Amino acid sequence: MTGAGGGHITQEDLTLYALQALEGQDAAAVRAHLQQCAECRAAVAEATGDLALLALTAEPQPVPAGARERFLKSIADDTNSESSTPAPTEAPKTKIVYIDRGSTRRVSYWAPRAAAAALLVIALGMGAEIMRLHSRLLEETAQTRQLKESNARAQEVLDTLTAPAAQRVVLSALKTPPAPSGRAVYLPSRGALIFQANNMAALPADKTYELWVIPANGSAPIPAGTFTPDATGNASVVMPPMPEGIPAKAFGVTIEKAGGSDTPTSPILMAGAAPAAGE
Repeated sequence: MTGAGGGHITQEDLTLYALQALEGQDAAAVRAHLQQCAECRAAVAEATGDLALLALTAEPQPVPAGARERFLKSIADDTNSESSTPAPTEAPKTKIVYIDRGSTRRVSYWAPRAAAAALLVIALGMGAEIMRLHSRLLEETAQTRQLKESNARAQEVLDTLTAPAAQRVVLSALKTPPAPSGRAVYLPSRGALIFQANNMAALPADKTYELWVIPANGSAPIPAGTFTPDATGNASVVMPPMPEGIPAKAFGVTIEKAGGSDTPTSPILMAGAAPAAGE
């Protein structure tokens, strides 16, 4: 697992650790080494950040063309096939019929009522089938709407990550190793922001980290979302609610009370100046 002479963890094992693919003693050995080795911690942080950004760029899959039309056609075909099946016929037989006048009167009395009852049963059956088809159609419509919303969000994330005009910023710690770091991708025209942090220290339950955008026009800092790191010190903020059309001069991270704050509280733990759009 280590290099020659018991040095650093190999790049392959660091990548497997970032993917959470190591178990048992191997994972424990890597964690113990990372507590003592700043260089390996930096390599794990880099791999974790790259994997997070890669996951956000997954290509959305559209709904297959004509899916709804094929579904409705299959229902119509099933109904037509059931109604078009001819009934078997038998060869006519010659019978001698003896007419009883009393029974004829009874048949003529009950025949309309039997026909009405049969029509009622048929109508109830058709109504149940219509309700079933309607329920299936509503379910398909809801699934299609959810898929469209998911595709739209994924496309927005991809557009932000690949836009030439996006501001890409690397945030670095001002003090104390292991040094926390952060990377921000910001698209001012859409108010779209993606932030990835590494090596962040754990905070008390009543505290949280908060990301800030410092506008280039000199106005007050804009809160861009709170975040809590996981056990390995990694965290992210993806597409927080932001106003559109505000270029950034810099980004910063502070510690605030749980729930966040409307104004940043000193000191600023991490900061990074924003380059010109597209740089």
